[in-house]
Amino acid sequence: MPRRAVLVFAAAVLLIAAALGGYAWMNRHTVAPQGSGVALVGGPFTLTDQEGRRVTEKDFLGRYMLVFFGFTYCPDICPTELQVMTAALDAMGPAAEKIQPVFVSIDPERDTPEVMKAYVANFGPRLIGLTGTPEEIAAVAKAYRVYYAKAANQNAPDDYLMDHSSIIYLMGPDGSFVKHFAYTTDVERLTSELKQAIAASP
Repeated sequence: MPRRAVLVFAAAVLLIAAALGGYAWMNRHTVAPQGSGVALVGGPFTLTDQEGRRVTEKDFLGRYMLVFFGFTYCPDICPTELQVMTAALDAMGPAAEKIQPVFVSIDPERDTPEVMKAYVANFGPRLIGLTGTPEEIAAVAKAYRVYYAKAANQNAPDDYLMDHSSIIYLMGPDGSFVKHFAYTTDVERLTSELKQAIAASP
């Protein structure tokens, strides 16, 4: 083999070796992004319950929370979901004592503690209603990844509706997210999945 060809071959081998060595070094010294596997739902909040008491997420530690965001003037979705929650807990029997159902208003302008008290009474004694200032509601809605917006009524400004996501959240006794249920979840399925979640907890 001519001397020039040998030199070219040797240079090529050295370049390949250098590239492989650099790749191996980068793999050793680069931390690959890792997902925690934990949904970023929930977090600290300060709100007012239907009795006018100030509460935080710490007041619910030790029990599961079944949380739904809506508003008392809601014509259909909110009462339907709250009825499903209530019926599912009734069907669970004594196991339901481990779960606290919570209704969080996304309409603080109209949903005062007094209004919330009269409203949640329609769904049995278990349900707690929470409201707050617009800033407090915005903060808790952001923590739970809840969408909401006022749907203005040009003809009757005080008679507006609220657009909002319709998801039921199950939070663990430590305040962490467990799972969520879509609007189409019926009583039977919700009851079954709540029982399974509780049974699976340590």
